Amino acid sequence: MRDDEAMTEDASRAEDAHPVLLCFDGSHDATTAIAKAGELLAVRTAVVLTVWEPAALWAPYDPATILSAPVSKLVSRELGLDEIASQVARETSDRGVALARTAGFEVQGTVAKGKSWRVICDEAEKLDAEPIVVGARGLSRVKSVLLGSVSSAVVVHAHRPVLVIPGR
Repeated sequence: MRDDEAMTEDASRAEDAHPVLLCFDGSHDATTAIAKAGELLAVRTAVVLTVWEPAALWAPYDPATILSAPVSKLVSRELGLDEIASQVARETSDRGVALARTAGFEVQGTVAKGKSWRVICDEAEKLDAEPIVVGARGLSRVKSVLLGSVSSAVVVHAHRPVLVIPGR
């Protein structure tokens, strides 16, 4: 097969396939996941999704903060934390798009707000994405229960294939 035939075949495969949903939060684990997905999934179209969570949705994970959480939410509005979080998410998404291009994906970026796992599952449905690629921090069971695990929640709630790539 000639190089131009191989490139045409790769391009048509990328167009025919479901897009890959690359979830990127800027962490080392998410960076590793995009790089490894590039190795495993070859030439594909992809969407890098960065989710930011409005302060109103923040849950107090530390029992000591339960009483101060409502005050923190009021202060966050005054300080414009949601606007800051939205801007940081856009910048993070741009970094994820650059990483995905380097990994070989034909990519576009998107930013959404809400509970991370729920937004990821909803966006995957909207895009008809397969697979959803998420990095895993490798939290212990106890830490995962206390802090929550986006990758675990996506695996449980997504109605499509999920590729969880450990950061180590």
